[in-house]
Order: sequence, then C-alpha cells, then structure tokens
Amino acid sequence: LGENADIVSLHELTARLSNELEETGMTNLFYDIELPLTEVLASMEVDGVLIDENGVRDFGVKLKSDLSSLEAEIFRLSGKEFNISSPKQLGDILFEELGLPSKKKTKTGYSTNAEVLEGLRGKHPIIELILQYRQLSKLNSTYVEGLLKVIGDDGRIHSNFKQTETRTGRISSTDPNMQNIPVRTELGKNMRRFFVAKGNNVLLDADYSQIELRILAAVCDDKTMQNAFISGQDIHTTTASQVFDMPIEMVTSSMRRAAKAVNFGIIYGIGAFSLSKDIGVSVAEADKYIKEYLEHYPNVSKYMDETVSFAVQNGYATTIFGRRRYIQELASSNKMLQAFGKRAAMNAPIQGSAADIIKIAMVRVFKKLKEEKLDARLILQVHDELIVEASEKDSKRAGEILQAEMENAIKLDVPLTAEVNVGRSWYDAKG
Repeated sequence: LGENADIVSLHELTARLSNELEETGMTNLFYDIELPLTEVLASMEVDGVLIDENGVRDFGVKLKSDLSSLEAEIFRLSGKEFNISSPKQLGDILFEELGLPSKKKTKTGYSTNAEVLEGLRGKHPIIELILQYRQLSKLNSTYVEGLLKVIGDDGRIHSNFKQTETRTGRISSTDPNMQNIPVRTELGKNMRRFFVAKGNNVLLDADYSQIELRILAAVCDDKTMQNAFISGQDIHTTTASQVFDMPIEMVTSSMRRAAKAVNFGIIYGIGAFSLSKDIGVSVAEADKYIKEYLEHYPNVSKYMDETVSFAVQNGYATTIFGRRRYIQELASSNKMLQAFGKRAAMNAPIQGSAADIIKIAMVRVFKKLKEEKLDARLILQVHDELIVEASEKDSKRAGEILQAEMENAIKLDVPLTAEVNVGRSWYDAKG
C-alpha cells in the first residue's frame, strides 16, 4: 500500500476513536466543545492582532538603557565586571567575593536561581538590582525581540493556538505565547500597550471574575461560599472574616491578602510551607490558616478528599463536562510524585472545568457575532480573558454578546460574572 496506508487505515481508526470517546463519556465534550472550537481558533490565527511595531522598538530601547544603568551599578557594588547572566560567575561574585550566605556548592557551582535570590533579599543591595536586571532582560529578549520576530507583513501577529497541548484542557499558544504576556509588574503590563485595534476599531476585553473559586463553590456545594458569590460579597473578605473569626467590617487588608492566598492555594492543593512563603508568616501560622479555612468550608475538604480518592482508584480526574486528566503519578512509589499527583487530582476538575467553560463561551461568541453579521471578531484568548476587535459602530452590541455568552456559558449554583472594558489598546481595554 505504501504511502496510501494511512488513508486506508483512516476508517478503522475513526471507528476505534469514536468507540473510545463513547466508552470514556467524552463524546459530547468532543462534538459540542472541541470540534466547533477548531473553527474559532483557526479564525483567530488568521485574523491575528495588530501590533504597534514602533512602540515595541521604543520600549526595547528604553529597556536596554535601563539594563545598562543596572549593569553599571551591579559592577560598582561587586567591584568588578562580570557576566551577570552567567550563573557560575554570578555565584562566585555573591558567595565568594561578597561573602553572602549560600547553600552548599555543587560540582557546577553555586545555585543562583530565583528562589535563592529571593531568599537573599535584604542581605545586600546588589540582590534587588540583579532581580530587576533579570526581569528586564527577560522582558527584552522574550517579549520585545520575540514579538518583533513574529510580526507579519500585515503588521499583525498570528499566534498558533493549540487545543491538545495542556493536560488540564486549557488552550495554549506559541509564536508568541500569549498566555505568558507578563501582568504582575507595571513594566510587564506595559507590553499590552502594543496590542492595538486597527484604524477606528476598538478592543473589547472581558475577563471572568474568580471563575475557579466559583466552580469550586458550585461543585463542592458549600452554602457559605455560594452565598458570598450570590450576594455579591467579596469572597476574600468573607473568607478572612470566617478564618479570623472577625466581623466583615473589621477585616484588614493583610487579613484579606492572607485569605486570598488560601482561597487560591486550596485549588492547587497548597501546603503550609508554600503558603507561609507566599504570605510571609510562619509555617505553623500558615498551617493554622489552612485548617481553619477547611473547618469553615467543610464541603471543600470533603470534595478534595473524594476527588483524590476517585483519582487514586480510577487513575484519572474529570471536569464537569467529563474531560479526563489521567494522573499516572498517583500510582508512583515515589512520595514526591504521589504528592504532585494528589495536587493535580484536586486541581484538574476545577481548572479543567474553567477551561471547558471559556471554550464554550468562545464558540458561542464566535457564532453570535457571525449570525448578527457584526463587524467584530474574536481575536485573542488569554487564560480567563477574551478579546474582540470591533468597529466603533458595532462595538456596543459586540460587547453585549461577549458578556452575555461568557456569563451564560453554563448554569451553576453561583453566577459567573464577566465585565467588558473597551479601549484602543489591550492595556486601555483591560481597565
């Protein structure tokens, strides 16, 4: 048969895969979500997003100038010039020349990874400068130079969106990776200024509010958590009030911050050690927060235990829509791999369901914009956020569709909320 062998085998392969979808309960997931999504992603790839190329170049010039200033100051504090990007040379400067406390030296030299440098904060002014240097260097190489390399002849970037790359079902993207555009720092957020609308068009940006916590509240059927979302209370303030046994009006910003870290950490199976580092308290205090959280939200603890138990017995966890994540690590004899498997089992139904929901919203937004023949296109998806480019005349209706389809993608026991913002650039539209 030679080169025709694949074609001849196609019929049998199709039958086998159809049976497998049926047996695993994922037929609806495939036909109602994943298959219609292929057209949406193809359209997003073809349309792309317009980039302010001159703005990116100017930003790169500023970053290089800032990097030069940082480099000069680092050299002054260290007393000599060296390659800041070389872990070996940096290790020698920090731990031998400057005598900073180090972990044991290995054959390859001292570790200077992010965790090590974070641990040295406050021990010497050079540390803060090196952390800044790394951040700016990453921004310049990955995002400035990276973006400039992939701008098409039409002035737009056409990212490749992938449906099957992640184990949780989330969409990923490459050339460039849109999911990794930095948002934590003001400087990183500035990258969004260079994603712009064409001519008189505008960008509409809608982001799900706390979708994973809302899914958790719904699937574990915890009434206290559900009531906070239904009544429109701030979930982190409500949690702080429960954990610290305080009236809501007496919750401080530091209490809310701790509660927020616990709320999001619980979804990822966070332990006391990790939480203590996140919020700057002792391990014993962090352990107390987690225990009190689970006491006040008992259904969360019960749900997590049942989810892990199901995954251990069956080898996989499932989302609301039946998507399976197979977790081989649960069967490992290695305790660290087992612990990873348990965290993955807790997280997969929540993060995977959020991924499924935004995919449903994308399919519906795409279809509705087309049906109503609006001059508007879905052009980007980043985590829990969708971005539509629309003409000014159709922007109001396109925004209504975007919000309605996101908020009604699924009916849960708690409302899904998505707020739409409008702007000439992604930065402006992010609000």
